[in-house]
Amino acid sequence: MEELVEFIAKNLVDHPEQVRVTSEKRGRRVRITLSVAPDDMGRVIGRQGRVAEAIRNVVHVVAQKRGLFVDVDIR
Repeated sequence: MEELVEFIAKNLVDHPEQVRVTSEKRGRRVRITLSVAPDDMGRVIGRQGRVAEAIRNVVHVVAQKRGLFVDVDIR
């Protein structure tokens, strides 16, 4: 899951070297935290949060196929 979020984020931003993805797993629930450079925050969130919502949707679909519940936080 981390690799998927990292791949998507690095292809969206101008500073891919500053993309950081961490995860914390508790049972079947996983919390993924995505950090990007301040200049790239708008690209990752998108207009009215559409890009962030799309990232979350893709991750949720993959997680459901694996029987997991995933939350994606963008910081």
